Amino acid sequence: MRKLIIGLVCLVGLVVVVDFGAAAYSEFRVSRALREGGSLNADPEVTIHGFPFVTQAWNGKYENIEIRAQQVEADMIGEVTIEATLNGVSVPPSALIDGSVHTVPVDHLEGRMKIDATDLGKFLGIPDLQVSAPPASKSDGTGGSGGSGSTTDDGGIVLTGTVPVGPLQTSVSVQADLVLRGEQLMIVATDFNFDPTGESEFTVPAPLRQQVLDRFTKTIDPQSLPFGIMPTDVYAQGSQIVIEGSGDDLTINLDELQAQL
Repeated sequence: MRKLIIGLVCLVGLVVVVDFGAAAYSEFRVSRALREGGSLNADPEVTIHGFPFVTQAWNGKYENIEIRAQQVEADMIGEVTIEATLNGVSVPPSALIDGSVHTVPVDHLEGRMKIDATDLGKFLGIPDLQVSAPPASKSDGTGGSGGSGSTTDDGGIVLTGTVPVGPLQTSVSVQADLVLRGEQLMIVATDFNFDPTGESEFTVPAPLRQQVLDRFTKTIDPQSLPFGIMPTDVYAQGSQIVIEGSGDDLTINLDELQAQL
């Protein structure tokens, strides 16, 4: 009985090792296809979820695949992180083995672009820019100073950085709305940020207020998400701005992970 149990344990262990090995090889093939097709600087991270993997491979249907590529060159912004979550992916086993997988049917796709505070600061011309949690007040959806479109559900973000205030370089903190207008992202500074008591550590003369707010206001030209998904939501997450969208019943081309960036 002991030998039988040991034998079963070894068999299960072998099956697990083989299963993870097959998954790792498939992840490598998909990652390499994404890098070559999208002209990326490095292999993106690809994770195929679900166990056992061999059952999914045999059926040619994968429950969940996550893709993450960092330091991807993007127009205007510099470098961004792009992520995609694919649910219900149909890929014939032979396509993974010989590396011929390119066009892939997907039941549901979620795509995201993440802009780090450092790269956003370079874009705005504010090298020490910091992105932090949104203020407690909710946006009215107008996009601040005459804007229109959909703003983040949290009402915006707080941007802090050193900018010219008259003849001096001063660190100021502003409230800003994130507004999507089609594929454009508008960052609209609407007011200065104050602590709960209504006090501020900086003073901006009235004639210079709009000039300072304008330093934090910028429109980023159209940015498509992974595989050409249209952005539908934007919000702040930690020190990053996240733009995301989703789609159902799509056929994607792995060569277009960042074709529109």
